[in-house]
Amino acid sequence: MLLADIGNTRIHIYNGKEVIHLSHQEAMEQYANQKLQYITVKHQLKEQLKTLENWTDVSDKMVLKNSYDTMGIDRRALCLSHPNGIFVSAGSAITVDVVEKGVYQGGFLLPGLKAYLNAYAEISPALVTKLNSNILLDALPQTTKDGISYGIIASIKTLIEKHQSDKKLYISGGDGKFLSSFFDNALFDETLIFQGMKNVLQLKEQ
Repeated sequence: MLLADIGNTRIHIYNGKEVIHLSHQEAMEQYANQKLQYITVKHQLKEQLKTLENWTDVSDKMVLKNSYDTMGIDRRALCLSHPNGIFVSAGSAITVDVVEKGVYQGGFLLPGLKAYLNAYAEISPALVTKLNSNILLDALPQTTKDGISYGIIASIKTLIEKHQSDKKLYISGGDGKFLSSFFDNALFDETLIFQGMKNVLQLKEQ
């Protein structure tokens, strides 16, 4: 059984071995005849998805204890991958959620790395830059590029670590691998959402 996480711009399909990233149209054309269970945050696609007879929406099965009604389904699935930890999805936005003994404790959202850079660029043309992926956080920067990179990474790291304590940090998302390099006790795994989906679906079958 294939699993899919349907996002705002792409569909991520997990075949048990790897995650395949496709545009909405590509995925629906290539996998239309294969049995697939999915979650989706792309409400504009719902009517089109219903026409795919082999595809089943399992979004309503992703029940996370104590979560709030408007919490994104992808965040819920991510938090269902392990009973304890801090769960970070680093994409267009950075979401940070805490789970203890399978119960949601709360969380917060930050802009994604690209959104941070765009915000600086809107302040002044002098602040248009790329992120220094090798920025060191143990010394104050002496260039604009490093100053911006430090400000972005250090603020994200500090806020997450404030809530981490001895909890394992689970990170996914397009910028997740990069972000994980700045943390101790962190695991980057792009299959975390699908692990959460599998945990729920296997439990439903018992």
